[in-house]
Amino acid sequence: MKKLSATERLRRFYQQFCGDNKVLVLINADPDALACAMAIKRLLWRRVAGVGLAHINVIQRPDNLAMIRLLGIQSCHIDQIALDQFDRYVLVDSQPTHSQRFATIKFDAIIDHHPDTRPTASFVDIRPEYGANATILTEYLRAAHIKISARLATGLLLGIKTDTHNFELPSGIEDVRAFQFLFPHANIHLARKVERADLRFDFLTYFQQAIETKRIRKNRVFVYLGRVINPDVCVLIADFFMRVQGVFWSIIAGVYDDRMVIIFRNDGIRKNAGNVAHQSFGALGSAGGHKSMARAEILLENLAPLVNVDDHRQTLSWVIIQIEKRAGKSIGKSPSS
Repeated sequence: MKKLSATERLRRFYQQFCGDNKVLVLINADPDALACAMAIKRLLWRRVAGVGLAHINVIQRPDNLAMIRLLGIQSCHIDQIALDQFDRYVLVDSQPTHSQRFATIKFDAIIDHHPDTRPTASFVDIRPEYGANATILTEYLRAAHIKISARLATGLLLGIKTDTHNFELPSGIEDVRAFQFLFPHANIHLARKVERADLRFDFLTYFQQAIETKRIRKNRVFVYLGRVINPDVCVLIADFFMRVQGVFWSIIAGVYDDRMVIIFRNDGIRKNAGNVAHQSFGALGSAGGHKSMARAEILLENLAPLVNVDDHRQTLSWVIIQIEKRAGKSIGKSPSS
């Protein structure tokens, strides 16, 4: 696949579908994934009988909600649909090993930019060298000679901006080219409204808790929040601590629903968050990500013999020990240590 042109990739993607197919696009909703789902729906317009969008996470993060509302994205939670009403399944901006909700589904097409876990599907396009999955879908749309609407261009632009952190994170010339192509077609006013929707009042108490209970070890900040109303709280707090001078790793854990979620962030300098997440927690659940950001999810039933998640001190210590014991070399030493 690496040597194929965008036109050939698109042709092979289209080969997976016929006119009477009902297609379900599955995502773990964030700006990049939402934009890619929109793009798949546009690519398959009038080529299949119908396309539905579904997400596995509960969407409560303000920027995601604003993007859905302002761009008119129609997606429902996977628990609200009958999977057997569809006969083709597409996964974008993720791979089956990233979540147990994905692992139970046989996908016909997988398009992603995270490190390749060698998933099985009739069509697989994985490009870890790309900063955003929206870049890949932009190439597909251009190869299809589709006139991109302002809403779709805005979504894809937001996907690229979010996953590259406005090109502060590692990205390639392909991401730059896609951004340059999309910018004239996008509604920048809508994009700014989405980007400014950052916080909710009920999230603020977790910031206070994180500041009061944080543990700092060699320029690494560790926090355990206990049970949270949404796992996106962990993401926001992890990003927040990375803005503090002298912090090179930010690792935030919380319990949501039936699992523990652990978010990893670092400064991107000779570090690999995806490797640390996998080495630390891969044996217990799903774990992986990029060099500067990663995520692990562990079912509480797997944790029950190991730690009492309602004991905050004990659980924070367990998280730290698990990381330092299993990924000590990968997490490395900070420049000042």
